[in-house]
Amino acid sequence: MGVLFAQTNESPADNSIPKKGFFESFSVSGDIQTNMLVAENDSAIGAVKGDKPFKSNSYLRLAVKNDYLETGIRGEYMKNPLPGFEANYAGAGIGNVYLRGRYKFLDATVGDFYEQFGNGLIFRTYEERNLGIDNSLRGGRIILKPVQGLTLKALGGSQRYYFKDRNNTVYGSDLEMNLDEWISALNKNDWKLSIGSSFVSKIEPDEIIMVSGTHALNLPKYVPAFSGRINLQKSGFVFSTEYAKKWNDPSFDSNYIYKDGSALLVSTSYSQRGMSFLLQAKRNENMSYRSVRSRSGISSFINHMPPFSMQHSYTLAAHYPYATQRMGEWAFQGEVRYNIKRRTTLGGRYGADIRASFSHIRGLFDEADYANQNARGTMGYKPAFFDMSKETYYQDFNIDLNKKVNNFFSFSLLYMNQIYNQKVVEGHGVNGDIVKSNVFAGEFKFNFNRKTNLRTELQYLTTKQDLGDWLYASAELSLFSRLMLGFSNTYNAGTTKIHYPMATAAYSYKSHRLQLGYGRTREGITCAGGVCRLVPASKGLNIAYNYNF
Repeated sequence: MGVLFAQTNESPADNSIPKKGFFESFSVSGDIQTNMLVAENDSAIGAVKGDKPFKSNSYLRLAVKNDYLETGIRGEYMKNPLPGFEANYAGAGIGNVYLRGRYKFLDATVGDFYEQFGNGLIFRTYEERNLGIDNSLRGGRIILKPVQGLTLKALGGSQRYYFKDRNNTVYGSDLEMNLDEWISALNKNDWKLSIGSSFVSKIEPDEIIMVSGTHALNLPKYVPAFSGRINLQKSGFVFSTEYAKKWNDPSFDSNYIYKDGSALLVSTSYSQRGMSFLLQAKRNENMSYRSVRSRSGISSFINHMPPFSMQHSYTLAAHYPYATQRMGEWAFQGEVRYNIKRRTTLGGRYGADIRASFSHIRGLFDEADYANQNARGTMGYKPAFFDMSKETYYQDFNIDLNKKVNNFFSFSLLYMNQIYNQKVVEGHGVNGDIVKSNVFAGEFKFNFNRKTNLRTELQYLTTKQDLGDWLYASAELSLFSRLMLGFSNTYNAGTTKIHYPMATAAYSYKSHRLQLGYGRTREGITCAGGVCRLVPASKGLNIAYNYNF
């Protein structure tokens, strides 16, 4: 709970000794994914089809492996990508190719790979197709487990930037020790204790960044970073902490100041049957760490800053998602889950689940102070450790109930109160920078038989800021365990009075899945793991196809 793990497209390391021969028979796997849009113009929502109304993001992956060897390749075709993806994302070619070998305590990879050190505060490479992120490294990686409880990693390469030339170098190492494997007293008392340390650096060629009409910045060629972490567990109790430091890294994100960066994460959780809780806090300061200093947007990040805010699945609850502010923030999050026992007054025959969550995030400085102390070429702002801005960046209190009434009917209910600093998160404000909203949502499931069920949703977001109130309703009918028919409508009851209807039909057969949809998609922000991108409004026919083999 509370810790983010890397998303990779590779098989996890397995250092056991295979029983079969080195050249045993190989297995073949892969998948095809394509998302397409036949766009239409719609002046009411600002949707423009452009010169090429057919847009698509398509992927083909193939992997061959046995217990010792694995090789894979992924082709990508995005000559005219879906709306919302950066212009640089357009292109086609081989996005990922690698060869990986495993034998006893050695695991080695050449080519493209994904990796994460600790919580990712100084290093995390991953792929998130919904956002258009793929910051893999192309180079080499070695993982060693010479003795029980000790893992060593060393890697280096150039980071991917869409289909453009790679003009950067990133290298690093990581050491993790499971002390309970070595200290018998810990093992006997069921304590698990691990410590880890990481080092990462980047190498960039020099470039001319002017600080005035006659003076250019003296830019560092190497920008190192290190981190240390501790993880302690006993039964259902978990405590973890990690500290990271980055040396001065003048970049576009920081207005080219020479300030060092730092991050501290502390998390504790406890779980037992029927109950769990989570408490965590994070402070980060000037932790934008890219492989190329002059880039902006969501590309080229070497590290990852977890958001510490609830990732909602309901459409209107996710209407104002939070994007981590890498230049500085304090973030706090708490969560409690409780299972109401069966055959009680509140639990009924099947029991019920209640979850309550609270997030509060604010900056390290007020915007006026930051602007005055952040001149290009200087050491930048200097907040004290416990300094916080006067205004809230984001706050979210929500509580939900999940209840099965009988074999035919079950439901989920959500209430959320939210404070959203639109100017900080999105860089602009409409009718005021701070949006205060309340969201009510309900999901209702009807199981007619083993192959037929109906799921409906009703949602309401009320606010006096931004565009005002929103309503959402949807229904999905599943038939024969293969066919799904759905319809949804999002309606702005405040300023625009615009409807966003969408009709969908999906069919699954073995490893194939085809989905068709037609309607409007509103403009908005989509996020994953605290990283966000703007999705422009669109209208047209959506086609999605997936096949796994």
